[in-house]
Amino acid sequence: MKDSIDTIYQTNFNDIYYFLLSLCHNHHSAEDLVQETFFRAHLYLENFQGENVKAWLLTIAYHVFIDHFRKNKRLVIKEHDFFQREMDHAQRIEDIVVAKEDIQRVINILKILPEKQRMAVLLADFHELTTEEAASVMSVSPTYFKVLLFRGRQVIRQRGQKVHE
Repeated sequence: MKDSIDTIYQTNFNDIYYFLLSLCHNHHSAEDLVQETFFRAHLYLENFQGENVKAWLLTIAYHVFIDHFRKNKRLVIKEHDFFQREMDHAQRIEDIVVAKEDIQRVINILKILPEKQRMAVLLADFHELTTEEAASVMSVSPTYFKVLLFRGRQVIRQRGQKVHE
């Protein structure tokens, strides 16, 4: 591994933060989990042999979240902030209003998905991991990951059509 932990942190902080925020739905918890993620990454950086650091960090982040979730025994659905970076790209007021409405629809649809399907959609569609990388993060087979992703997307499509009717 030729990158330092500082470089890895600076390059991947936002992705890891937004991923954890989408899971725990609390800004302060997400910050704490990000720090724990990079702490664990620092401990095992010398042993990392893969090519995709982001996928490796997302795997660590997912396990950090699971540990946190097991300790707290609850999961609250996130209602804002996860898509804030989309709002940062909007230029005009009309764009901001439309983006907010679209984001709220996506959030509402993601809320109804079972956790594993929601996770599959987030990893594949929002974090753009490959099937193998995302399956590894979730500790499932690539085939099962594809099933989860298909079912999650199917629900999203069905709900999206109902919204437009």
